[in-house]
Amino acid sequence: MGKVLIIDDEREIVELLKFVLEKEGHEVVFAYEGNVGIEKAKEECPDLIILDVMMPGADGYTVHLKLSQDESTKDIPILILTAKGQMRDLFAMSKNIVAYIEKPFDPKILRAKVNEIIAKRQALKKREG
Repeated sequence: MGKVLIIDDEREIVELLKFVLEKEGHEVVFAYEGNVGIEKAKEECPDLIILDVMMPGADGYTVHLKLSQDESTKDIPILILTAKGQMRDLFAMSKNIVAYIEKPFDPKILRAKVNEIIAKRQALKKREG
């Protein structure tokens, strides 16, 4: 399937996501801190980033901004995972934000959305070639 980078400071969320996504056949890498996540995105070239908004240090806005400004990471799709539903408007203008899922989330819905995003990304990569 695909490679997913999870950037979230809540270890329980990361473990749940890792379990759900690995069961689907995805490779999962993760970072518990925003700046570490930015470096992992550059190193790992994931097919999708699942990004929490509210984190200590570099929050989701900062991480998103830095990823968007870097040539090697600007086109990686990002799924925002947040407890703050109203945050959607703040990211609305960004082309690489492809989905929002609010915490607490239904693992089935998240799994389906991740599979859909990765399938689209891989089809696009094949066309570009």
